[in-house]
Amino acid sequence: MSKKLLQDMVKVKSVSRKVQAIPKREADVSSEKSYEPSIVYNISNKKKKGGSRYMLWLVAFVSILFFLYSISLLFSNAEIVVNPKIKDVTLNENLSAVKNASGEALPFDLVMLSGEETKTVVATDSKDLFLSSKGKILLYNNFSATPQKLNINTRLEGSNGKIYKTLSAVNIPGKVGNIPGKVEVGIYGAVPGVEYDSTPLDFKVLGFKGTPKYLKFFGRGEGNISGGFKGKSPVVSDAIKISTFTELKASLMVKLLQKATAPGFILFKDAAFLNIDGEDVPFVTGGSTSVPITLKGTLYGFLLNENKLVNKIVTDNIDKYDGSDVYIQNINNLTFSLTSPQIDFSAKDNSSILNLQNINFSLSGTAKIVWKIDENKLINDLLGKSKKDFNQVLLQYPNISSAQSTFSPFWRMSFPDKSKSIKVITNYPQ
Repeated sequence: MSKKLLQDMVKVKSVSRKVQAIPKREADVSSEKSYEPSIVYNISNKKKKGGSRYMLWLVAFVSILFFLYSISLLFSNAEIVVNPKIKDVTLNENLSAVKNASGEALPFDLVMLSGEETKTVVATDSKDLFLSSKGKILLYNNFSATPQKLNINTRLEGSNGKIYKTLSAVNIPGKVGNIPGKVEVGIYGAVPGVEYDSTPLDFKVLGFKGTPKYLKFFGRGEGNISGGFKGKSPVVSDAIKISTFTELKASLMVKLLQKATAPGFILFKDAAFLNIDGEDVPFVTGGSTSVPITLKGTLYGFLLNENKLVNKIVTDNIDKYDGSDVYIQNINNLTFSLTSPQIDFSAKDNSSILNLQNINFSLSGTAKIVWKIDENKLINDLLGKSKKDFNQVLLQYPNISSAQSTFSPFWRMSFPDKSKSIKVITNYPQ
């Protein structure tokens, strides 16, 4: 029995060893020291992920900044606002000009333009009118080589049997060989009325009737004879005539001045003179009250070379003028006065005007002299320059009073190196 007990004990001991060799369950493993290492591992992984994400955002932000900076450089520009040098000068200057002069002399040219203006007005008055028919004829001298004078109102017998009279005295030239002398003259019906209106007629000089001259002096009609009237008709009042002609004269003056203006030349309003050639106020018949009033005139003007005139004025009035490119902003507002020669522009004979070779005149008023800016040169001088060099560049431009630069983007420290990226705005006076 003791032997069996010993065997049993041995078996138990053996079993005890086997039990110790049995692997521990997962629950037992996780409940021991293995739990702490697991926590340490998870915290370390989160730190690594957070740091990577921060670095990615930082790189992205820097990349965006670099991209925006590159784009700003690509589309950067600069704008310069320039105020030119300006000087006001009071003028009271006597000048002279030579027709079509060359060299240093101040040249002028004579312009002559004709035109007319018409305005239709309402005839507010009425009165009895007695109007003679009018026309033009050619009178011929086939009698001798000696000229023949006819007085005003010389009676002429028309081929229609009616009597007409000459509107002016004429001198009919003598014939040359077999060619008769001729002259044009206006005629009118001896009696008012439409009965004297006619198609072209032949005429004889009634005073030569019964003499050899009767057949040798004759007339031929130049167009129809018309305008005869006798009766009551609407007429334009004197007040309307005066106001209408004043308006038409001003309008015609403006129109002809615009036509006379030429590039590079200046025509002062006081250097132009309008000669009225005719005023026409026709009488209306047939019950109409609309009357077309027409004014005809010829403009005479003295054109002056603007560049040479400006150079003369500036040279005479600016100390130590260096020949810079300038202009006079209000030059058209200066007062022009012709001092010699004295000309009658209303004279019918304009030969004295056409033959003018020299004129003396005065200019008065305040001249605003403005220095021009060479914008392209300024742009080229600024290409790639640092901001701090801006004032140094401006010192090379004495015709600039002041200037201000603006950059886009604002952090640029230098001007663009392409001319198209620099814009210059010059504040010339208006």
